[in-house]
Amino acid sequence: MTLIQSLRPGGRHGLASSERRDPIGYAVAALGKLAQSDLLDRLGVRRQTEQAVFTATRGGFRTITSAGRTFTRRGTSDAGARPAAAPRTGVFDLTPTEDEQMLVDVVTELATDVLRPAAATADEACAAPDEVLTAGRELGLPILGLPESLGGVAEERSAVAGVLVAEALAHGDLGLAVASLAPGAVATSIGLWGTDAQQQTYLPAFGGDDVPAAALALNEPSVLFDVLRPATTARRTSDGFVLDGLKSAVPRGADAELLIVGASLDGRPTLFLVEAGADGLEIEADPAMGVRAAGLTKLHLHGVQVPADAVLGETDGSTYAECVRLSRLAWCALAVGVGQAVLDYVTPYVKEREAFGEPVAHRQSVAFMVADIAIELQAMRLLTWKAASRAAAGEDIARSVGLARSLCADKGMRIGLDGVQLLGGHGFVKEHPVERWYRDLRAIGVMEGGVLV
Repeated sequence: MTLIQSLRPGGRHGLASSERRDPIGYAVAALGKLAQSDLLDRLGVRRQTEQAVFTATRGGFRTITSAGRTFTRRGTSDAGARPAAAPRTGVFDLTPTEDEQMLVDVVTELATDVLRPAAATADEACAAPDEVLTAGRELGLPILGLPESLGGVAEERSAVAGVLVAEALAHGDLGLAVASLAPGAVATSIGLWGTDAQQQTYLPAFGGDDVPAAALALNEPSVLFDVLRPATTARRTSDGFVLDGLKSAVPRGADAELLIVGASLDGRPTLFLVEAGADGLEIEADPAMGVRAAGLTKLHLHGVQVPADAVLGETDGSTYAECVRLSRLAWCALAVGVGQAVLDYVTPYVKEREAFGEPVAHRQSVAFMVADIAIELQAMRLLTWKAASRAAAGEDIARSVGLARSLCADKGMRIGLDGVQLLGGHGFVKEHPVERWYRDLRAIGVMEGGVLV
């Protein structure tokens, strides 16, 4: 079953009836589902009081008790199912497949019609509206990184599809894209590194109608933070592990029912599965300069006890390092999406805005600045897609992700800055979205975790 076939009506997340359709029928059905759900009409509905209280309590704590889901332990400790590597043809071709392009087209509609109109309000509220999150779940975003054998929609490793989806969503809004993709980061991680027991315990929930909020927590609020050397610690006990530390910039942490937390175990970085409601786990609002719509939070771990089977992947640091690379790759894709939004916005603006009797685009300094944005953006996209193709094929991605990360962090911020500059005084006010995109692009070089492909 191909990716598009799984997302068609009758697929695993049930966009419509059990009839089979071609890819065009899938796209029409998916968009029709969004239209029928009245999402666009309900974008103005917000949980204003709840979000105001949440943001205002930044200085205080509250225990995560709202998530009452219980994950029933199942399976064995044997190695779980793993997605097959994508075949390599030997030809350097990064053109998306027909299935991938169809998926991008549908997600682009979602970003344009749902995310973009809700972005400004979500940024102010520091939270994603339920309507946006529901739309993402209806399109199957939480299970895009899972193979069919684990309840997902892909036949093989889908890092390329994940990058394309992240880029398309970020073109609508980066914060809302992160909020929508956060549960999928956890599901994909369990699919890549989880044991059979972990996969059978947690993954069925992501493929069902009631998808749990989940988050990948790697970031820490320390000076000169090195993600590969987390200050959060894990120590062994007779029946498991005890976690102590502080995590920051965790998307949707207030709602998360399942967390993947990075901690140092015996001097090596390791991933741990932590269920919400655990004793000693507390949350604090963590609104930042950008990515505000993702509902960023801090997680305080005070002697949080987890069972022995809570370790995700290997304890020698290899799984953790791979997780960091795939997360950085996702952030690169998000940077490309926001950068494209900047370019698409400033290009017509400088052609229409007149100064001294002619469009400002006639000035060479302005034209060259727009051209530089286009050039750097294409380089960012090329490096990101190439790294994703290597990840999909199961090849070493350390170098390719490092190159993409370096370029996207540097040039992404530059694109945001130039976008503001090109709008002049309009770039400084919230009437135009460029100032928000600039704030969001500043996060590319400092954010770790949260999303993953």
